[in-house]
Amino acid sequence: MAIAETYAGHLLDASCYAQSKMARNCEAKTSTSQFALDVSGKVYRFDEAGNAKAADAMKTHADRSADPGKPATGAVNAKVTATADGDTLKVDSIQVQ
Repeated sequence: MAIAETYAGHLLDASCYAQSKMARNCEAKTSTSQFALDVSGKVYRFDEAGNAKAADAMKTHADRSADPGKPATGAVNAKVTATADGDTLKVDSIQVQ
């Protein structure tokens, strides 16, 4: 059985990234439903449970900001504890920073 590791990087909108193949302009937003993590140029997609956890973390992150109605601008950093299965992360936990 694989052991979970910690990954840190930029949280992306996986649908946007799948179309453009570029991390730039594909930053995750509170409306994002499919997520990926750019770890030093290597992009991992999240499993279904990871997408749900990331969506919750994004909403919580927005709730803490000064103006939660205003979309985040720029890169959203995240620390993810997960098990890698190829290019997919099976997410145990996520912290949006």
